[in-house]
Amino acid sequence: MKKRNRRAFSPEFKLEAVRLVVESGRPLSQVARELDLRPEQLRRWKQQLQAAGQVARPVSTLSLEDENRRLKRELEVTRMERDFAKKAAAFFAKDLRGGTR
Repeated sequence: MKKRNRRAFSPEFKLEAVRLVVESGRPLSQVARELDLRPEQLRRWKQQLQAAGQVARPVSTLSLEDENRRLKRELEVTRMERDFAKKAAAFFAKDLRGGTR
Protein backbone atom coordinates (compact mmCIF):
# COMPACT_ATOMS: atom_id res chain seq x y z
CA MET A 1 0.00 0.00 0.00
CA LYS A 2 1.35 3.41 -0.97
CA LYS A 3 1.86 5.86 1.85
CA ARG A 4 0.60 9.42 1.31
CA ASN A 5 3.01 12.24 1.92
CA ARG A 6 1.79 14.77 4.43
CA ARG A 7 1.18 18.19 3.05
CA ALA A 8 2.46 21.20 4.94
CA PHE A 9 0.39 24.37 5.00
CA SER A 10 1.70 27.81 5.82
CA PRO A 11 0.06 29.83 8.59
CA GLU A 12 -1.04 32.34 5.93
CA PHE A 13 -2.84 29.61 3.96
CA LYS A 14 -4.62 28.40 7.09
CA LEU A 15 -5.67 31.94 7.99
CA GLU A 16 -7.01 32.65 4.50
CA ALA A 17 -8.86 29.32 4.36
CA VAL A 18 -10.57 30.05 7.68
CA ARG A 19 -11.38 33.62 6.61
CA LEU A 20 -12.97 32.22 3.48
CA VAL A 21 -15.28 30.06 5.61
CA VAL A 22 -16.15 32.85 8.06
CA GLU A 23 -16.66 35.69 5.59
CA SER A 24 -18.24 33.88 2.65
CA GLY A 25 -21.07 32.30 4.63
CA ARG A 26 -20.68 29.08 2.64
CA PRO A 27 -20.66 25.73 4.42
CA LEU A 28 -17.32 24.62 5.79
CA SER A 29 -17.54 21.32 3.91
CA GLN A 30 -17.95 23.15 0.58
CA VAL A 31 -14.92 25.37 1.19
CA ALA A 32 -12.88 22.35 2.29
CA ARG A 33 -13.82 20.50 -0.91
CA GLU A 34 -12.83 23.52 -3.02
CA LEU A 35 -9.44 23.74 -1.28
CA ASP A 36 -8.89 19.96 -1.39
CA LEU A 37 -8.89 19.67 2.40
CA ARG A 38 -10.65 17.40 4.85
CA PRO A 39 -13.51 19.22 6.60
CA GLU A 40 -12.19 18.09 10.01
CA GLN A 41 -8.85 19.70 9.24
CA LEU A 42 -10.40 23.03 8.28
CA ARG A 43 -12.73 22.88 11.31
CA ARG A 44 -9.71 22.34 13.61
CA TRP A 45 -7.85 25.28 12.05
CA LYS A 46 -10.93 27.47 12.54
CA GLN A 47 -11.22 26.52 16.21
CA GLN A 48 -7.51 27.10 16.82
CA LEU A 49 -7.44 30.49 15.11
CA GLN A 50 -10.62 31.67 16.82
CA ALA A 51 -9.26 30.59 20.20
CA ALA A 52 -6.09 32.57 19.46
CA GLY A 53 -8.20 35.58 18.48
CA GLN A 54 -6.80 35.77 14.95
CA VAL A 55 -10.16 35.35 13.23
CA ALA A 56 -13.35 37.06 14.29
CA ARG A 57 -16.49 35.05 14.67
CA PRO A 58 -19.06 35.69 11.94
CA VAL A 59 -21.32 38.64 12.59
CA SER A 60 -24.81 38.75 11.16
CA THR A 61 -25.06 41.76 8.88
CA LEU A 62 -28.80 41.51 8.45
CA SER A 63 -30.90 44.00 10.30
CA LEU A 64 -33.95 42.83 12.15
CA GLU A 65 -36.25 44.11 9.39
CA ASP A 66 -34.34 42.18 6.71
CA GLU A 67 -34.39 39.05 8.81
CA ASN A 68 -38.11 39.48 9.45
CA ARG A 69 -38.82 39.87 5.71
CA ARG A 70 -36.74 36.79 4.89
CA LEU A 71 -38.54 34.70 7.49
CA LYS A 72 -41.97 35.84 6.27
CA ARG A 73 -41.09 34.82 2.70
CA GLU A 74 -39.79 31.48 3.93
CA LEU A 75 -42.99 30.92 5.93
CA GLU A 76 -45.13 31.74 2.89
CA VAL A 77 -43.24 29.22 0.75
CA THR A 78 -43.52 26.58 3.47
CA ARG A 79 -47.27 27.14 3.76
CA MET A 80 -47.69 26.81 -0.02
CA GLU A 81 -45.70 23.56 0.02
CA ARG A 82 -47.81 22.25 2.90
CA ASP A 83 -51.06 23.10 1.13
CA PHE A 84 -49.85 21.44 -2.05
CA ALA A 85 -48.91 18.28 -0.12
CA LYS A 86 -52.37 18.21 1.52
CA LYS A 87 -54.12 18.51 -1.84
CA ALA A 88 -51.91 15.83 -3.40
CA ALA A 89 -52.53 13.45 -0.50
CA ALA A 90 -56.31 14.00 -0.78
CA PHE A 91 -56.20 13.45 -4.55
CA PHE A 92 -54.29 10.18 -4.29
CA ALA A 93 -56.41 8.97 -1.36
CA LYS A 94 -59.57 9.59 -3.40
CA ASP A 95 -58.02 7.80 -6.38
CA LEU A 96 -57.20 4.74 -4.27
CA ARG A 97 -60.71 4.49 -2.79
CA GLY A 98 -62.42 4.65 -6.15
CA GLY A 99 -60.07 2.45 -8.17
CA THR A 100 -60.02 -0.74 -6.06
CA ARG A 101 -63.51 -2.02 -6.93
